[in-house]
Amino acid sequence: MHPQSRTRGRRFRALAATLAPLLLLATAACGGADTGDRAQAPPAGTAPERFRHPGVLVGGAQLDAVRRHVAAGEEPWASAYRAMAASAYADLGYVPHPAATVACASHAGTDACVAEREDALAAYTHALMWSVSGKRAHAAKAVEIMDAWARTVKEHTRDDADLQTAWSGSSWARAADIVHAGYPAWDGAAVQRFKWMLRKAYLPAVTSDVPDHNGNWELAMTDAAIGMAVFLEDRRLFEQSVRRYRARVPAYFYLASDGALPKPPPGGTIDTPDELATYWFGQRTYRDGLGQETCRNFMHIGYSLAATAHIAETAWHQGVDLYRDQAERIAAALEFHARYQLGATAPRWLCGGKVERTMGPDVEVALNHLEGRMGMRLPQTAKLAARQRPGGTDDLFVAWETLTHARNPTPA
Repeated sequence: MHPQSRTRGRRFRALAATLAPLLLLATAACGGADTGDRAQAPPAGTAPERFRHPGVLVGGAQLDAVRRHVAAGEEPWASAYRAMAASAYADLGYVPHPAATVACASHAGTDACVAEREDALAAYTHALMWSVSGKRAHAAKAVEIMDAWARTVKEHTRDDADLQTAWSGSSWARAADIVHAGYPAWDGAAVQRFKWMLRKAYLPAVTSDVPDHNGNWELAMTDAAIGMAVFLEDRRLFEQSVRRYRARVPAYFYLASDGALPKPPPGGTIDTPDELATYWFGQRTYRDGLGQETCRNFMHIGYSLAATAHIAETAWHQGVDLYRDQAERIAAALEFHARYQLGATAPRWLCGGKVERTMGPDVEVALNHLEGRMGMRLPQTAKLAARQRPGGTDDLFVAWETLTHARNPTPA
């Protein structure tokens, strides 16, 4: 997930101009789990008047369903839960390793880069363990990990700071929203310290401009940003994330209705046929579902499919339907890549007949919505999801999505 060779220097926004003391000190107005009827959905593209918690990637009704399935020993949830519980991330002896500066260069970085991603995933894993098992020790461990970083981290530096904060920030927001929604022992100064950490050490990076980078960057960054927006109850950030999703997704996954060429990256400088072909890793024939990084490898396509679904799923739990506008495009991308990931021979027009089949456990969230809620048929994607179950984690920002989203089309 690294930028093109023409990568521009990252442009951090001036923090002082974007922070407001009242925002930093505000407590979450909706900290408890939502048990009422679904509120009327706001107009498309607007933030909700009242945020729902938990509601970052996974909602309260989904977690209720997971608990029932696991308690009954039903599959694939029981196996997925056992896999999560057996992972190092779920160990109650897990020790976080916070750092003041997280310096991540392209293709390299300090030990803190890996530690931060793993600690954020561990916090999310313990939040899920607590939610499913009811064992408060897991909630306490999630808080311990989050507070260790909130007391320590100051900045992210070097080339991959935007991407690093995207990956770890996504998991932090998911963990924090689950725990804060139902674990009253995490409150007061500790919660405010964690919120300050997100605003100070993460948001400047995940909201920076990266128009000519490979598109998985902006999608992962938006995934983190919209999750933080919900946890922080920041309507402006939520709406900014929705706008970025609506601009980037159509520029990343192609449909014939786009015209002869893919849409150029929003706000970027790449727009001629030759520049677009280079940006699309040499591809000059465009078919429904093709992605900007298809000819790079399916690993990065998987990241982008997962991030796209995460953004739309988080918005869905807040009453904003981002899936519907792009359902045809997302479905085409899923089916296109699932077919080749499953072993179909790549034709000569596609990446010269060679594709790198390295997709991770990245399709559960989108499949659950498109099939389960919208009634679409995605046979190749369903086959791939079944083959990958129980989906674990990519050790970056995708984790335990068979457990949370497999056949779990509960309403927001």
